[in-house]
Amino acid sequence: MTQLLKVVPEPQAILRAWMPFKSAVGVTSVRTDADYLQARATIDVLLDEIRADEDHPLADVLDYLAEQVKRYEDAHFTIPEAEPRVVLSFLMEQHGLKQEDLADCGPQSRISDILNGKRPISKDIAKKLARRFNVHADLFL
Repeated sequence: MTQLLKVVPEPQAILRAWMPFKSAVGVTSVRTDADYLQARATIDVLLDEIRADEDHPLADVLDYLAEQVKRYEDAHFTIPEAEPRVVLSFLMEQHGLKQEDLADCGPQSRISDILNGKRPISKDIAKKLARRFNVHADLFL
């Protein structure tokens, strides 16, 4: 199976593109708490811009930063095994979020019902929460 490769750029060309990107984004790898906070803030801005548009030109940047955050969280945070609503509550606390901050995942009234145990998390909302928190949707089902 032969696959055609794109032309591989010279290191200097990569550097000329990388440095302005790194300067604009503010963080490109998450190694410290400060990097983590900057990356999470940038992810929140990107989520607000991109919404559910997976073809948005910034979706790759979002995915890249989310992967960096995931690696940091995997090394520094433990998500408890618990009911999905408890996991959601835990993640919201860890990220300093309120119900209204999850408007991209579902209406505030639905998030409230979920957190109060009045309704389960739907598959659709679980997918959105998983993307928001960069975890597996199974945590919410």
